[in-house]
Amino acid sequence: MSNDYDAHAAELREIQARHRPAGVPDAPVYPLGEISLPDHVSTWAQRRADRPAIVFDTLTLTYADLDEKVKRVAGWLQAAGVTRGDRVAVHLPNCPQFVITMLAVLRAGGVHVPVNPMFTADEIAYELGDSGATVLLTATELWSQADSALERGEEVAVEQVLMTSIMEMVGGAAEMPDGGGRSITPFATALEHEPTDGVTPDLDALAALNYTGGTTGMPKGCEHSQRHMLYTAASTATATEESADTDFVALCYLPIFWIAGEDLGILLPVVLGGTSVLMVRWDADTALTQIERHKVTTMVGTVENYLEMASREDISTRDLSSLERPMAVSFVRKMDPEVRRRWVEAVGEHSVLREASYGMTETHTMDTTPHGFQADDADLHEEPVFTGLPVPGTDILVVDWQDGHVLPLGEAGEIVVRSPSVTTGYWRKPEATAEQLRDGWLHTGDNGRIDERGRLHFLGRAKEMIKVKGMSVFPAELEMVIARHPSVGSCAVVPATDPANGQRPVAFVTAAPGATVEVADLEAHVRASLASYKVPELIVLEEFPMTATGKIRKVELGEQAQRAVDESRSAG
Repeated sequence: MSNDYDAHAAELREIQARHRPAGVPDAPVYPLGEISLPDHVSTWAQRRADRPAIVFDTLTLTYADLDEKVKRVAGWLQAAGVTRGDRVAVHLPNCPQFVITMLAVLRAGGVHVPVNPMFTADEIAYELGDSGATVLLTATELWSQADSALERGEEVAVEQVLMTSIMEMVGGAAEMPDGGGRSITPFATALEHEPTDGVTPDLDALAALNYTGGTTGMPKGCEHSQRHMLYTAASTATATEESADTDFVALCYLPIFWIAGEDLGILLPVVLGGTSVLMVRWDADTALTQIERHKVTTMVGTVENYLEMASREDISTRDLSSLERPMAVSFVRKMDPEVRRRWVEAVGEHSVLREASYGMTETHTMDTTPHGFQADDADLHEEPVFTGLPVPGTDILVVDWQDGHVLPLGEAGEIVVRSPSVTTGYWRKPEATAEQLRDGWLHTGDNGRIDERGRLHFLGRAKEMIKVKGMSVFPAELEMVIARHPSVGSCAVVPATDPANGQRPVAFVTAAPGATVEVADLEAHVRASLASYKVPELIVLEEFPMTATGKIRKVELGEQAQRAVDESRSAG
């Protein structure tokens, strides 16, 4: 099958090359060549010593500062016994200590294991135990949950704890808690250790275990190397026409323990010699101030974040002239031409808002970009969802779910991806690896189609596809159509079991500010746009149930949807 895939991929690359924006090459550009991430920092420290590398609250770390601190923490790690391949868990929100330690782990030859600071003790214990981490960096504010996780002696192998406080590097106190007999080292001590150049870099060695969200079974550790990380940054920068020759300043409040936040807030700035402006969490006023003060050129936020900024009374007085590449993610409210229009009206025509990308933890997340297709809102008028061309060096095909043969352009099937950043496998899970990785292609479990220009259209996860009398209904398509109605603020579609039809789509909507959703009017709007079997049952909510990470709790919606369909069937 791989030869068949290779031939189709070669044909698609020729098509895609003809439709890339002018000036975008077909291969990624590495500004400093393929050298390790810590060596990027050291090189920029020589060439751009005073250039801000990290900005956090009132703190600015130059590349010279960052290089020194990385080498000192790497020295501490080596003195603590970290050698090649040893796992080091970093249990922090966005802060400079996270970035310093990640780079220090790589310099020492270790493996970076980011752990979500919003996790419960059980979830922390699972990732510490599964990864076999021997060192843990955590914060005083998170110690209660971390301490509880460490009590699972049979599951957890952590021998050393490094302790900070989230605001320590901007003057916050970091008082050491009672370790209960466990050795705890202040992060400040690591920053004072003798520096080291670490081990000779191996770009293909295991460098990170990035855990998936666990939507199917327990979370799995995706094995990534530094070469994966470098390719992700270089290919993304190349595809979006970013370079080390221009000022790259990223505002990042996406969590950097997520791989998308890592890409934006760590990898791209380091590879381009740019600046990462970190925020612990979203705050519109702080974001606007940081954009003005540090001349931010790019950011990624939810659609709601941009609408909140655009709606502020003081937006016309804020200097956002540097923000030329704002990018959105459609978690709840969907990106559409009206959202783009409101943003441009508020900020200016230099700042055209677009969707960020398609990707997943297994691929290091930046696989496609709609960059260059914003004229006349072409990217936002596509049906059902447009996610753009693969970044240079990445191949994407759509294949049949049953036998895996490549489907003709325009037909929907499973998305498969091959790139230099695809995971080498799932940590200690050979069966799962064999199921997802076949002949160098990652079988994503996502639905999609490829159009005549070679652009990928993402249609949703396989488990989200709804079968109505055997016919496929994609929630993404329904959500896009429903979101176009002026009274709708947000929308989410889930399936419910229906004995007469197999399944039935149920759409939950919230009203736009100042509007009221009339179900009959909205249903007429949907029927005018979609085949009758796709028309969902409509339910209006005051607000969506949300996770701590800002995503809709679709499990809760699914339960409510099933009750609604059952009641509707009982009523006749």
